[in-house]
Amino acid sequence: HTHNKTAEKKKTMKLAIIAILTGAAAAFAPSPNVVPATTSLQASTFDNELGVQAPLGYWDPLGMLDNASQAQFDRLRYVEIKHGRVAMLAFLGNIITRAGLHLPGSLNIAGGVKFDEVPNGFAALQAGGIPMSGTLQIIGFCGFLEFFVMKDIDGTDNEFIGDFRNGVRISAWDDFDDATRLKKRAFELNNGRAAMFGILGLMVHEQLGGVLPIVGQM
Repeated sequence: HTHNKTAEKKKTMKLAIIAILTGAAAAFAPSPNVVPATTSLQASTFDNELGVQAPLGYWDPLGMLDNASQAQFDRLRYVEIKHGRVAMLAFLGNIITRAGLHLPGSLNIAGGVKFDEVPNGFAALQAGGIPMSGTLQIIGFCGFLEFFVMKDIDGTDNEFIGDFRNGVRISAWDDFDDATRLKKRAFELNNGRAAMFGILGLMVHEQLGGVLPIVGQM
């Protein structure tokens, strides 16, 4: 009886996550069955934006871009790119440490907490994981990056939404032609979208337990 209740609970959670993930894809096109009155107008406005591509094309099932201005779209794109970059780092960090790859040495001066002894996933934030002082340093460093580094500063000749060079020229990027730059930006955007789903999936499966291909025991 207990086994059946556990299985039913897992099934319910998976269905809920699927529903959440379906809605989370919001800023990209219209539903094929329910077409709001503004769909044609909005599609003509944003259907040439970066990230509108096969097989979905312009897809905005929640209508977040209905009657949206260019400034509103730019804000959503800014947030999407930043979340995608964070998710890519999170996903890679998760699977790399689960594969047994860790930094050498200790994460504190006293040497009492070695990197390879810190548990994976949520357990790293609990007792026996990263010390509170270390967690606060990580949060502080992320806050510093958010407020002072990873931002688009006006007047620094940034070329597009999410360009955080802020006047720092990178010769490797400047040497690309326009078509190559656009292609690489599309790669980053789509990899970020995939990573957002990926890290959310890993977080959910860690709570559900079990074994995932490549990743291993959750």
